Amino acid sequence: MDFASIRIITEDVDGLCRFYETVTGTVATRPAPVFAELRTEHGTLAIGDPATVAMLGERAPRPGRNDSVVIEYLVADVDAEFARLRDVLDDVVLEPTTMPWGNRSTLFRDPDGNLVNLFSRPAA
Repeated sequence: MDFASIRIITEDVDGLCRFYETVTGTVATRPAPVFAELRTEHGTLAIGDPATVAMLGERAPRPGRNDSVVIEYLVADVDAEFARLRDVLDDVVLEPTTMPWGNRSTLFRDPDGNLVNLFSRPAA
């Protein structure tokens, strides 16, 4: 079994897609107006309109309701990425900080309120 992706359900596919294109520097593929994928070497972030899960009825994920998942990206330089993105981040949760276990991290929320962590591991 191979991990394929994490999908965020949103009312604003275009806006969230632009946000993650800016964060990742990756151009999304858009097979349909209601769906986008940002593919990296190690995983894919998918972004979908509620229509993509409508067949699940009352059990479908609801946009803007995530409060338990952190979307994480391994980067070479947390401070440089934070400086590059600072002007587009509306909700910075943690400015670049060295964590007790040695990772350097910055955490912020995307426009839908999902928590995003950019981190780097300590030098070996």
